[in-house]
Amino acid sequence: MWADKTLELKPWGQRVHTLPSQLSVMDPSILQLTATQDWFSHNVDSWKSLFPLVRSKQPRVLEIGSWEGRSAVFLLTTLCTNGGEIVCVDHFDLFRTDAGKERFSRIQHNLKSTGKHFRILSEFSFPALAKLLEEEIDARDPGFDWIYVDGSHEADDTFLDSELVWRLAKEGAIVIFDDYHWDKEPEDSIHHPKRGIDAFLALHQGQYQRLSAEDNYQVVLRKTSPMRIGFLTSDMSHVDRTLPDAFSYSINIVLTIDAEYAMPATIAIRSILEHTSSRITIYIIDYGLSNYDRELIKGSLPLHNDSTLVFLPSPSTGFAAEMGVTWAKFDLPQVVPVERVLYLDADVLVRHDLKDLWEIDLGGMPIGAVVDIGHPMGHSGTKRAPYFNAGVLLMDLAKIRSFVKQLLAVGNAHTHSKYKDQDALNSLFEGNWVPLSLSWNAQGLGTYARYPSSERANLNLAEMDNPHLVHFTGPVNPTLGQVLNPYVQPPTSKPWGYIGSPGHPYQHEWWTVMERTKWSSGEGSSFDSFEMRRKEARSKAASDGLAEFERLAETHVNGQRENTPLAPV
Repeated sequence: MWADKTLELKPWGQRVHTLPSQLSVMDPSILQLTATQDWFSHNVDSWKSLFPLVRSKQPRVLEIGSWEGRSAVFLLTTLCTNGGEIVCVDHFDLFRTDAGKERFSRIQHNLKSTGKHFRILSEFSFPALAKLLEEEIDARDPGFDWIYVDGSHEADDTFLDSELVWRLAKEGAIVIFDDYHWDKEPEDSIHHPKRGIDAFLALHQGQYQRLSAEDNYQVVLRKTSPMRIGFLTSDMSHVDRTLPDAFSYSINIVLTIDAEYAMPATIAIRSILEHTSSRITIYIIDYGLSNYDRELIKGSLPLHNDSTLVFLPSPSTGFAAEMGVTWAKFDLPQVVPVERVLYLDADVLVRHDLKDLWEIDLGGMPIGAVVDIGHPMGHSGTKRAPYFNAGVLLMDLAKIRSFVKQLLAVGNAHTHSKYKDQDALNSLFEGNWVPLSLSWNAQGLGTYARYPSSERANLNLAEMDNPHLVHFTGPVNPTLGQVLNPYVQPPTSKPWGYIGSPGHPYQHEWWTVMERTKWSSGEGSSFDSFEMRRKEARSKAASDGLAEFERLAETHVNGQRENTPLAPV
């Protein structure tokens, strides 16, 4: 994110005809400029005040509408003193008029006189910018650091130019739009650039810092969002696939939640947005959220310039509709309208940029997952084989959709399994999943992960020392028997349960994120209600435990034998 920085900017005055002025260290007599066509020199001081914001020592400049090159010469000789280049786009009447030919001759002379690198694209802006977009895909360092838009005065042309140059603007680039208060047409006319600029500003709100005042003749922006070329060619074999931001490949996150998990899901989503700067779409499949829950979720999220939150209705038929939200993963192929997703349980805390996880190549496999720390080779109810935890899944939904019938069949066969959907998914994808680092799904921290086990001995548990993603496994509210079990201490449980997550190294961090949401603000008594539910859960666990104790004690007194095993104490 950009830190706030206030600069003393000179005011942008009204565009007027001025006498020729000293544009640079060059001898002005060398240049071929028409004295009565100086619409730029009054901007010199204002533009110079922006130069400290340009991060590159050898900036790349793009100019739409160059005329005779007056502003281009200034930028080459003052901004690009240590190197850099400029690309000038102007149609020069397509060389069909003497005036157009003359302007082209003058700009060539003027730019050559600087001794700097330049390029002139003598065509209309749309085909020229399309060409540049295609070329920048191949560039080692794509994008421009300074962009000046001073082309057509038509609103639609201005908007189109703005959209295309924005894709070519690097994060941090200075982008200047001219003629915002042009006086030759009414400002609300479609023949005035203001309408096009305003439409662009509204569309990209949150992706820039506006450096100029409303009444200035020029609109000056500093881009605060990553560059997104978003322009694909017919032959993509040469493209460096390590540049997803340039091509606008959105990270698609999916959570499936009901009202009980609305609060922890908010903490999970906020932690995602606080650590991930890439383009993100977060899909929440709604299994019973109230309007109040949705408002608390939306109101708790940080400002993120490039994220979208989408609530999707749960299907009226399917596993979750019949057996509960635990089975919601089986509904993803038919509900989520994308081909690749990162599924996350609501009880996670993200501590690292998810872009690194998203970019992992599945190599044709349908899913990527992390081994289950509690049962690395499965449990008594499963086949002995590498067994993954289903709380974090990188999923190729396009591939999974090709065997939905098998998915449904396996799901039906595991409705009574110990770990239900997780057992079913492990059965379906046995030997057909990509193992991910434990850092992406750190389970059992402070509890069972540290217990000795021959199966755990083969895992690289050091990957969880400073995990990228923490998964708070275990029940929300453990039973009395689980709390009192001397062999499992501290008991495994979630931060928002009645005993929290005792011994967990990241419980405090979870609460710290929670305090930055509306769930902690007491707004609408949300926090009071939350605390009341914790107290009720504790009382219920004690009451249920005492009732179970009385039942078992009475059974022994009467010498009766129950068919079910005794509950652990």
